Amino acid sequence: QVQPVESGGGSVQSGGSLRLSCVASGANPRTHCMAWFRQAPGKEREGVASMDINGTPSYSDSVKGRFTISRDNAENTLYLQMNELTPEDTAMYYCAADLSAPPGTCAWYSEHYFWGQGIQVTVTS
Repeated sequence: QVQPVESGGGSVQSGGSLRLSCVASGANPRTHCMAWFRQAPGKEREGVASMDINGTPSYSDSVKGRFTISRDNAENTLYLQMNELTPEDTAMYYCAADLSAPPGTCAWYSEHYFWGQGIQVTVTS
Protein backbone atom coordinates (compact mmCIF):
# COMPACT_ATOMS: atom_id res chain seq x y z
CA GLN A 1 0.00 0.00 0.00
CA VAL A 2 1.39 3.38 -1.04
CA GLN A 3 0.45 6.24 1.23
CA PRO A 4 1.96 9.70 0.86
CA VAL A 5 1.74 11.90 3.93
CA GLU A 6 2.15 15.66 3.64
CA SER A 7 3.35 18.06 6.31
CA GLY A 8 4.46 21.66 6.61
CA GLY A 9 1.36 23.54 5.51
CA GLY A 10 -0.16 26.47 7.30
CA SER A 11 -0.91 30.13 6.97
CA VAL A 12 1.54 32.77 5.77
CA GLN A 13 1.37 36.36 4.64
CA SER A 14 1.72 37.31 1.02
CA GLY A 15 5.37 37.31 -0.01
CA GLY A 16 6.26 34.70 2.57
CA SER A 17 7.55 31.16 2.23
CA LEU A 18 6.57 27.67 3.26
CA ARG A 19 8.14 24.27 2.74
CA LEU A 20 5.98 21.20 2.30
CA SER A 21 7.31 17.73 2.96
CA CYS A 22 6.04 14.37 1.82
CA VAL A 23 6.98 10.92 3.03
CA ALA A 24 5.37 8.12 1.07
CA SER A 25 5.30 4.66 2.53
CA GLY A 26 5.67 2.18 -0.28
CA ALA A 27 7.25 4.73 -2.62
CA ASN A 28 10.63 6.39 -2.89
CA PRO A 29 11.32 9.69 -4.64
CA ARG A 30 14.57 8.20 -5.92
CA THR A 31 12.84 5.38 -7.76
CA HIS A 32 9.36 6.67 -8.47
CA CYS A 33 7.76 9.65 -10.12
CA MET A 34 6.42 11.96 -7.44
CA ALA A 35 4.54 15.19 -7.74
CA TRP A 36 2.74 18.00 -5.98
CA PHE A 37 -0.76 19.04 -6.92
CA ARG A 38 -3.11 21.63 -5.51
CA GLN A 39 -6.80 22.37 -5.53
CA ALA A 40 -8.30 25.70 -4.63
CA PRO A 41 -11.96 26.04 -3.66
CA GLY A 42 -14.17 25.92 -6.72
CA LYS A 43 -11.29 25.02 -9.01
CA GLU A 44 -10.00 21.83 -10.56
CA ARG A 45 -6.95 20.11 -9.20
CA GLU A 46 -3.80 21.20 -10.99
CA GLY A 47 -0.26 19.93 -11.17
CA VAL A 48 2.26 22.18 -9.49
CA ALA A 49 5.60 20.41 -9.65
CA SER A 50 6.90 16.95 -10.38
CA MET A 51 10.15 15.07 -10.33
CA ASP A 52 11.02 11.95 -12.28
CA ILE A 53 13.36 9.23 -11.11
CA ASN A 54 16.29 10.99 -12.78
CA GLY A 55 15.66 13.99 -10.56
CA THR A 56 14.41 16.15 -13.42
CA PRO A 57 11.86 18.68 -12.17
CA SER A 58 8.88 20.13 -13.98
CA TYR A 59 6.77 23.09 -12.91
CA SER A 60 3.53 24.66 -13.86
CA ASP A 61 3.84 28.13 -15.36
CA SER A 62 2.03 29.61 -12.38
CA VAL A 63 4.77 28.59 -9.92
CA LYS A 64 7.89 28.49 -12.09
CA GLY A 65 10.62 30.57 -10.55
CA ARG A 66 8.94 30.65 -7.14
CA PHE A 67 8.55 26.99 -6.17
CA THR A 68 11.28 24.36 -6.03
CA ILE A 69 10.72 20.63 -5.85
CA SER A 70 13.47 18.53 -4.37
CA ARG A 71 14.07 15.21 -2.70
CA ASP A 72 16.17 13.76 0.05
CA ASN A 73 17.02 10.22 -0.97
CA ALA A 74 18.37 9.31 2.44
CA GLU A 75 15.22 10.50 4.18
CA ASN A 76 12.88 9.19 1.47
CA THR A 77 11.27 12.61 1.44
CA LEU A 78 9.94 14.91 -1.26
CA TYR A 79 9.88 18.65 -0.66
CA LEU A 80 8.20 21.67 -2.14
CA GLN A 81 9.82 24.96 -1.26
CA MET A 82 7.35 27.74 -1.92
CA ASN A 83 8.60 31.32 -2.05
CA GLU A 84 6.97 34.63 -2.92
CA LEU A 85 3.59 33.22 -2.04
CA THR A 86 0.48 35.09 -3.09
CA PRO A 87 -3.18 34.65 -2.11
CA GLU A 88 -3.65 32.85 -5.45
CA ASP A 89 -1.49 30.03 -4.05
CA THR A 90 -4.06 29.32 -1.37
CA ALA A 91 -5.19 25.73 -1.85
CA MET A 92 -5.10 22.20 -0.54
CA TYR A 93 -1.79 20.74 -1.59
CA TYR A 94 -1.43 17.05 -2.35
CA CYS A 95 1.59 14.82 -2.67
CA ALA A 96 1.26 11.95 -5.12
CA ALA A 97 3.35 9.01 -6.25
CA ASP A 98 3.12 7.21 -9.58
CA LEU A 99 4.77 3.81 -9.43
CA SER A 100 3.87 3.06 -13.05
CA ALA A 101 5.58 6.00 -14.72
CA PRO A 102 8.24 4.98 -17.24
CA PRO A 103 11.76 6.11 -16.34
CA GLY A 104 12.29 9.73 -17.19
CA THR A 105 8.62 10.61 -17.17
CA CYS A 106 6.31 12.04 -14.56
CA ALA A 107 3.09 13.19 -16.17
CA TRP A 108 0.51 15.17 -14.25
CA TYR A 109 -2.28 13.54 -16.25
CA SER A 110 -1.40 10.01 -15.14
CA GLU A 111 -4.27 8.00 -13.72
CA HIS A 112 -1.92 5.89 -11.61
CA TYR A 113 -1.11 8.27 -8.82
CA PHE A 114 -1.44 7.33 -5.18
CA TRP A 115 -2.62 10.39 -3.29
CA GLY A 116 -1.97 11.86 0.09
CA GLN A 117 -4.80 13.36 2.11
CA GLY A 118 -3.62 16.86 1.41
CA ILE A 119 -2.51 19.78 3.51
CA GLN A 120 -3.88 23.30 3.58
CA VAL A 121 -1.81 26.28 2.53
CA THR A 122 -3.37 29.69 3.12
CA VAL A 123 -1.76 32.92 1.99
CA THR A 124 -3.20 36.11 3.39
CA SER A 125 -2.84 39.54 1.83
